[in-house]
Amino acid sequence: GSSSSSRTALAVGLSVGSAALLVILGSLICLSLRRRRRKRQQERERQLEEGSFFDGDDPAMEDDFEKGTGPKRFRYGELAIATDNFSDEKKLGEGGFGSVYRGRLKEMKLDVAIKRVSKGSNRQEIVLGLGSALLYLHQEWEQCVLHRDIKPSNVMLDASFAAKLGDFGLARLVDHGRGSHTTVLAGTMGYMDPECMITGKTNAESDVYSLGVVLLEIACGRRPLVVIAEHEDDTMHLTQWVWDWYGRGRILDAADERLQGEFNGKEMECVMVVGLWCTHPDRSLRPTIRQAVNALRFEAPLPSLPSRMPVATFMPQVGTFTTSSAATGGTSSTVTSSVATGVGSSTGTSSVATGVSSSSILTASSTETSSLLK
Repeated sequence: GSSSSSRTALAVGLSVGSAALLVILGSLICLSLRRRRRKRQQERERQLEEGSFFDGDDPAMEDDFEKGTGPKRFRYGELAIATDNFSDEKKLGEGGFGSVYRGRLKEMKLDVAIKRVSKGSNRQEIVLGLGSALLYLHQEWEQCVLHRDIKPSNVMLDASFAAKLGDFGLARLVDHGRGSHTTVLAGTMGYMDPECMITGKTNAESDVYSLGVVLLEIACGRRPLVVIAEHEDDTMHLTQWVWDWYGRGRILDAADERLQGEFNGKEMECVMVVGLWCTHPDRSLRPTIRQAVNALRFEAPLPSLPSRMPVATFMPQVGTFTTSSAATGGTSSTVTSSVATGVGSSTGTSSVATGVSSSSILTASSTETSSLLK
């Protein structure tokens, strides 16, 4: 009897001990993961404060770099040290997209050629490439393709720094001439048409709005939410911030400070005014993608916009809302309201967009820390 009781007690003790050990190990693992996640978030916040454009936008890309499975990424400061601050003595040559310098990576004991992209000119090329891609999707393919998630992390650059629009996971196909209306809302907060968020309706003008936000982001070097200097806890949308400068007649003051004034004023003003035009609160007053591209190419005059940003009113509609990652980066999520409405168009499954005269193929490129802005 006593031996049986001892064995029972031993079994109970081992079970309890094993369970306690598993709980402790699980707690340690969770604590470690939380610390890593917190450090990663702090690093992304620091990069945001420093004004980096793409760092942290794509968590999957960030993980690739951390795991060492992606290309090696160097900070601008490291490259400046390697080239003696891009001195003329280190310059090997100069091309249409920038200069090439001889550099020495001391930690890797490696001599390399480093290309420093010109600051202003290729932003204009990126803008035109992105506009051409959307023009093809909306008007030049056999059906109208609503991308529904235009944002910087879906814009890639090829070896020549030409813009390519990718990620068609939320795209929809609609027939030309039948309207481009769909009742299922999708996109990324900060780049989504505010009217779509209220009415639950999205169409080609919604893509034009998202394009406008990206144009302003390229020109200003700022994310969709801008911190107000006088009130650090307050923020406003980038469109409102640029529109305020436009109303003062000083729109070029909103240009990216990191350019240090080294840009073509006519091109910069054109990009920002077209960006405001595309993000007009009243979708009926926005340009078609062809009108926007013609203005960006200086083939049409710029519009005369009101000095103050208009306020539009919308009629709400209950529906299904599908959102991609938030404006500051993050994982995808889906939020569904109590009443789900049907999809009014077929699903676009193409992963790339190609055209006769448009560049719309998804490719990738990595240059310095912000290849889209440099």
